[in-house]
Amino acid sequence: MTGVRVEIAGGTAVVTLDRPEQRNAMTGAMGRALGQAYRELDGDDAVRVVVLTGAGSAFCAGADLSAGADTFESPSDSGFSASPVDPPAFALRKPVIAAVNGHAIGIGMTLAMQADIRIVAADARYAIPQVRFGVLPDAMAHWTVARVAGMAVAADILLSGRTFDGHEACRLGLASRCLPATDVLPAALDVARDLAVNVAPMSAALSKRLLWDTAIRGYHPTRVAELETELHLRVMGRADATEGVSAFLEHRDPVWSARLSAEWKDLPAS
Repeated sequence: MTGVRVEIAGGTAVVTLDRPEQRNAMTGAMGRALGQAYRELDGDDAVRVVVLTGAGSAFCAGADLSAGADTFESPSDSGFSASPVDPPAFALRKPVIAAVNGHAIGIGMTLAMQADIRIVAADARYAIPQVRFGVLPDAMAHWTVARVAGMAVAADILLSGRTFDGHEACRLGLASRCLPATDVLPAALDVARDLAVNVAPMSAALSKRLLWDTAIRGYHPTRVAELETELHLRVMGRADATEGVSAFLEHRDPVWSARLSAEWKDLPAS
């Protein structure tokens, strides 16, 4: 795939933005390739968790600016989208961890915000600076940042386009952990391995979908309670519900049998 590399081992898929000489600056082809990778991994039962990271010392330096002042010229075709990665990470049924191993600027940061979990490098630089280039934030950042970190944080970083480090990213609620750059990917892989082994794939998929659907649709707590009950009834009495308890009591790794590719049913419409 153009500028995107995928490696799968032990239930974890590592998706690497792979243009290190350009600090993984995003092109249209990369966006399409990342969406294709997401679709394929979401349909692969051997993949339990996806980790998104960058090659070299950067996560993603933002949009490719090789066109210079013409970078943000009006598109010549009608297929332009400010959300070039389809599906977004939050639409996958597998947990997605952004291992933000270095600078994440513009679309680099907005794509990381679509992940479920973010681990960032302490001394790297982060910004969503599009307003400083005469355009505006992309990849649904006006929604993801506000939902993840709150309206005040979203207004602060989206309207100013200012730069901040990993410590501040954690303080603002934009990331869950802040580590030395060399520790970011190993830490993300440790989390991924734990999820891949110990979390039932169907349970993770249903919980993730309910979590994000609640954010998207603004479900009332009583509706969430109804959906939690319905989804419990889907999994209670099934093999994985028995296996999870048995493995815990027997102090062993569980062997999950549910297969998303064959058994998945989406949440009911509200």
